[in-house]
Amino acid sequence: MANTISSIPTLDLNDGTSVPTIGYGTGTAWFKASGDTGINHELVESIKTAAKLGYHHLDGAEVYQTEEELGQAIKESGVSREKFIVTTKVITNVANIPQAIDTSLKKLQLDYVDLYLVHAPYFAKSKEELQAAWAAMEQVKASGKARSIGVSNFLQGDLETILETAKVVPSVNQIEFHPYLQHGNLVPYQESKGIKTVSYGGLTPAIRAQGGPLDPLLSSLATKYAVSESEILLRWIIDRGCVAITTSGKESRLSSYLRTFTFKLTPQEVDEISKVGEQKHYRAFWREKFADDDRS
Repeated sequence: MANTISSIPTLDLNDGTSVPTIGYGTGTAWFKASGDTGINHELVESIKTAAKLGYHHLDGAEVYQTEEELGQAIKESGVSREKFIVTTKVITNVANIPQAIDTSLKKLQLDYVDLYLVHAPYFAKSKEELQAAWAAMEQVKASGKARSIGVSNFLQGDLETILETAKVVPSVNQIEFHPYLQHGNLVPYQESKGIKTVSYGGLTPAIRAQGGPLDPLLSSLATKYAVSESEILLRWIIDRGCVAITTSGKESRLSSYLRTFTFKLTPQEVDEISKVGEQKHYRAFWREKFADDDRS
């Protein structure tokens, strides 16, 4: 029988809103190839399954080309719009953010999104360009088309740039975050500014980087708590005060991820995972933007 959870714990953001600490992502495996404009009905059904299990935090982006599936699934889910936290991101059309949000909302069949993020800072050729994009995001928030605004894949320098002129502090920075990519001082810096960390790629040590120094510890903790190594990694993210975005097309796996909320790691276990994780560096996404040994 599938696990369901009536209420996934939430994390409060700096603008008074809150988001569930685990979310269902429509990128990675669901990412569409350029030119593929057909509806992926498998994804629609998977999102509806996730919603049925209790995943009401749904993560999308214009570049994934899955916003239409996300909108259709929300409409067919039987769950009221108010119960969903819907995220989408802008990068392809970042030069015209007011138009980009309107296009995304049309595809999503929604009047607003709960979180609207600048997907990455790499488009900006100057500080002023990055600051102008953030000013446009602030206008989207003021219009009511996004309840909260934030960024994704920003490093500390990028955050410092937009904070120089920002009237609204970003609510979140969504980054690849796991024990093999802890970003040095970035997460503590964000916390000092009231910016929450949303993790993607959090299962990387168990999926893409097996054979590393964490393997024995993850195995031991999984046995102790009678869960999988993936749930240990999700729990580590949540116990670090972050939100975890994950995905799967399998109901059984989505159901098992909810076991993350049946236990908590001890502070010592959280610290041990962090320390052992620092022995290996592995980045799964945006690798072309960083040197192999760049841990930021």
